[in-house]
Amino acid sequence: MEFWFDFASNYSYLSVMRIRELAPEGVVWRPFLLGPIFKDAGWNNSPFVLQKDKGAYVWQDMPRQCAKYGLPWRQPSTFPRNSLLAARIGILCEAQPWMTDFCERTMLANFAEDRDIGGEQCMAEILTALGQDAAAILHAAQTDENKARLRERTEQAKARHIFGAPTFLVGDAMFWGNDRLDDALAMTLSSPQSSSGTAR
Repeated sequence: MEFWFDFASNYSYLSVMRIRELAPEGVVWRPFLLGPIFKDAGWNNSPFVLQKDKGAYVWQDMPRQCAKYGLPWRQPSTFPRNSLLAARIGILCEAQPWMTDFCERTMLANFAEDRDIGGEQCMAEILTALGQDAAAILHAAQTDENKARLRERTEQAKARHIFGAPTFLVGDAMFWGNDRLDDALAMTLSSPQSSSGTAR
């Protein structure tokens, strides 16, 4: 199962924090940026910002959802928060064994601690806490090569008709939204690949 998410996405926060328990193996992390997707749709911001009533609803819904899953919650003082640096680190390190830890800590920083995940200080503290060489990773994440990888990832999202986050892909089947995570996992477990131990 491919897990496409944006570190600035509040509903991605819910799925990131749930996925370790529900699917400890076989998840392919796919960090990307929603901004270019929205821009292609003619939006210059999140629909939660552009549509007043939708935005008012989501800030009622998030405390309910976090209470449901036992997750901490603090409404970000800036939304959507710049997630470019976090995404660059994510795409650089997505195959690392500590990727789940990095994603969880970054999401908590944004949606439980109201910290600036777009800043180097926050990212360095998270990486250091994970026992990683923060300076080296921050440098590598911001190379032209890695920036190009993130741009290509976003183009891949467009090519696969991804329009929001979180999105889960099981082969060609798409599931959109945190409330579809369980359905995506059920399909993953019932697919022929799951019996052979092969993750998509």
